[in-house]
Amino acid sequence: MRLSKYYMPTLREDPVDAETASHKFLTRGAFIRKQASGVYSFLPLGKKVINKIEAIVREAMENHDSIEVSTSILQAREIWEASGRWETFGPEMFKLKDRHEREYCLGPTAEEAFTALVKDELNSYKQLPLNIYQIVDKFRDEKRPRFGINRSRDFLMKDAYSFDADMEGLEISYQKMWDAYVEAFDKMGLDYKIVEGDSGTMGGKKSHEFIALSETGEGVILYTDDSDYAATDEKARFKMDFVKEEEKDLELVETVGKTTIDEVSEFLGKDPHHSAKAVDLLVKGEPVLVFVPGDRELNMAKLISYLKVPEHEIEMLDDETIEKITGAKAGFTGPIDLKEDVRVLIDESLTKINNLTVGANKTDYHYINANFKRDFDGEIVEDLLTAKEGDMAYDGSGKLKAARGIEVGNIFQLGTKYSESLEAYFLDENGKQKPFIMGSYGIGISRSVSAIVEQYHDEKGIIWPTSVAPFEAIVTIININKDEQKELGEKIYKRLKEERIDVILDDRKERAGVKFNDRDLIGIPYRITVGKYAADDIVEYSTRKDMENEKISSSEAIEKIIDSIKKDLSFK
Repeated sequence: MRLSKYYMPTLREDPVDAETASHKFLTRGAFIRKQASGVYSFLPLGKKVINKIEAIVREAMENHDSIEVSTSILQAREIWEASGRWETFGPEMFKLKDRHEREYCLGPTAEEAFTALVKDELNSYKQLPLNIYQIVDKFRDEKRPRFGINRSRDFLMKDAYSFDADMEGLEISYQKMWDAYVEAFDKMGLDYKIVEGDSGTMGGKKSHEFIALSETGEGVILYTDDSDYAATDEKARFKMDFVKEEEKDLELVETVGKTTIDEVSEFLGKDPHHSAKAVDLLVKGEPVLVFVPGDRELNMAKLISYLKVPEHEIEMLDDETIEKITGAKAGFTGPIDLKEDVRVLIDESLTKINNLTVGANKTDYHYINANFKRDFDGEIVEDLLTAKEGDMAYDGSGKLKAARGIEVGNIFQLGTKYSESLEAYFLDENGKQKPFIMGSYGIGISRSVSAIVEQYHDEKGIIWPTSVAPFEAIVTIININKDEQKELGEKIYKRLKEERIDVILDDRKERAGVKFNDRDLIGIPYRITVGKYAADDIVEYSTRKDMENEKISSSEAIEKIIDSIKKDLSFK
């Protein structure tokens, strides 16, 4: 490919809305263009990167017995009604009607579609196991699209679904996809961690996420150096030490104007850990009071998982309702002497902490020395707390460390949630009808592009790993009007093409500075510069990573590139 005939409209200025390196460099480097809020097009360079990532993913999936299909992004309301998710998925779902008033959505995910695809075709245990996948656009009406293609409304995703006869089969399918993802992300050159994740709206009991480490990532993971334990902050658990005290008498104390845990604790000279924080919520239109230790934060993902209610159906109670339920203004809610019969959830840790400070449900008053069972009761939930860096890991392996990252892949054990709801059954070896045991496995193709750039860049631009680079090598002719430069550049370009190197020739009538800046910006791994020493068959060889020019013969430069690329692309 020749740059003189290529479409590569690079930009000198950062986009005004760019918050991350990937958004900035992918836009400036002519990989992507914004069409609307959260909607992007891929330009030729970007499409080449996408194609290479797709090829890596396809190879990994097929190496682990997954077969490619393609389902429509237009999904009928009926299958989502059957699963119960038409209403519960939430406002992120794009919904539309055809001219006959039939309702559809633009697929945000494909559990329903894949289940419907096989339910009338997959009838016998003899056809199992089956794993099928696709790479298609997904659509979610993100409330706050940001970070370019990292969080957009239209994104490219690989999703796969396994169908097994039993849980033992699912475990095998799950491990195959785990191994496929390791293969794919290793080939992309990503630095990532595999962590225990929250199943969320997907359902199922077990899930893991593949997190590309990045300071700009929205997700937080917690892990230990001394074990394999790692989990998202939505899922992570920690070990809490409890010191049993002798129970003291319940006492009502005046706390005028003290509405926060810190204010109350400081005023009373109490440890915030020995208090119960109230979180006043409205869940599907019904009030729910949640109590956690005063020095900890409520983990909403764990609460959602426990309640089995979508996030959009949970909101904070208004002050008027709080006063009606408790008899007190906001800030004085407690589990004792509530004015109305409401659902009360209590984190299990509060059952092991003696002599708690709690709201008295009376404005400007708190109780001290409140104890579970003796003074208050409620619905005990095993874990509703957010773990943080420095907490002891639940397995006792050490203190948790925190890191930020971008979720690039996930795997879920769905069980029978979708097969039962969509009536997808097979006959086992005894002729008995059973629902398929399903798994779901996703890779964010476009998000992987963003994650790679976040990990591979400097102040000048992108530094692509060879496996996903839009081109593996670039030959730059300094002055296209100089015959000796043009001839040598063409010769090198032709030779690299003969060696099946994915190479681009910069033969534009541009200043050298423009060519060098573009070259650094778009991040091609290997570079040959043909300049004033061309008549002597001398070129400058460099890599984008090291940026150090070496004057060598053209044949040496060619061999260096061939050998380096072969080494880069030889995966064990």
